[in-house]
Amino acid sequence: MEAENNILLEVEAYVTNFISEQVPKEYAYHDVQHTLDVVAATREISSHFELSPEELEIIQLAAWFHDTGYDKGPENHEERGVRYARAYLSGRNYPEERLVEIEACILATQMPHDPQNLLHRILCDADLSHLGQKVYWDRCSRVRQELTLTRDLLMTEREWVEFELEFISNHRFHTSVGQDLYGKRKQKHVRQLQKQKMRLNPQEVMTVDEMARLPKKGKKKGKKKGNPAQTTEQQLKQLSLGRGVETMYRTTYRTHVNLSSIADNKANIMLSINAIIISITISTLVPRFEDNPKLIIPTIILLGVCLLAIVFATLSTRPKVTEGKFTREDIEQKRSNLLFFGNFYNMSLDDFNWGMTEMIKDADFLYSSMTRDLYYLGIVLAKKYKFLRICYGVFMYGLIIAVVSFALAFMGSSSN
Repeated sequence: MEAENNILLEVEAYVTNFISEQVPKEYAYHDVQHTLDVVAATREISSHFELSPEELEIIQLAAWFHDTGYDKGPENHEERGVRYARAYLSGRNYPEERLVEIEACILATQMPHDPQNLLHRILCDADLSHLGQKVYWDRCSRVRQELTLTRDLLMTEREWVEFELEFISNHRFHTSVGQDLYGKRKQKHVRQLQKQKMRLNPQEVMTVDEMARLPKKGKKKGKKKGNPAQTTEQQLKQLSLGRGVETMYRTTYRTHVNLSSIADNKANIMLSINAIIISITISTLVPRFEDNPKLIIPTIILLGVCLLAIVFATLSTRPKVTEGKFTREDIEQKRSNLLFFGNFYNMSLDDFNWGMTEMIKDADFLYSSMTRDLYYLGIVLAKKYKFLRICYGVFMYGLIIAVVSFALAFMGSSSN
């Protein structure tokens, strides 16, 4: 038993290092994490069967080696995985009869799956277990990234949803345990993909003319019994509302950004004007204090006004430093806003990618994040314009007071 555990530990270290160093990073889906997930799923499914220790070892070793052939690309990677497994295990005097079974398990993962025995079925289910797990959307996005990077297969959002929906709809788990463990969540993902497809392809649901030709009684009954025609009409209304909401968000974002830009321009104008006034005042009036002491008070007033205006103009443009990190718990509880860089610049790429995937697949989370982002943009704009209003008020009234002071000073000088 100890020897069996040792071989599994040795293979784990070897394969993890092999995939990390030999498999190109462009294979974003077939990475170390995928192999770890498959091994974990293999163990989970196997625990529900009465497998012998030898069978448990065989299927775990096959899970470790099943995608090592991606070091040279997807074509015939199962055959390469078989060769790598044989080369490594035979060098450690692994029993030939078990090695043959490991090779058969690896070859069983070729698409489309055609498992011949229980071990094959377990590994095939484990290989695509992500279809029914919480990590589905992350792994799904990685598949899309991998296809783009390695095959130049750039799909539109509609093409990708149709591609993924066709794949997951045609897939089936080969064991009852796999179906029990992952089937329910997989169907949830199917429904979510179908909703995305309807949002992207409203014309494929039902045309308005088709709905108009439906009998009125049928529509009334549909309200009680969930008639497909009534459901379709509701979906079209939701789609229309969705487009209107997206236009609203886009317009509001643009307005907020424009207002922020205007505020920054106004602040820059005030900074430039007051800096020029200060430099001129110091160079021309301060040297004349000895000859005309009455200029001291008006000059101090003018400099004070300009300095105060500069302070408030600076406050209106001063950036706020944030922590730059949300935890996974915050994202799961939908308390995060990943749409602003100040909230995620300290997060790891994997956490950020996972968080964005969670937000994208959940429309409520996405819209709530956009709403939260708009709210805080509004808070920032309110502060900007508050400081700008004070700045302009100080500059306007202070300049009036300074000019009056200079006038009185010059009138006093002329009367003397």
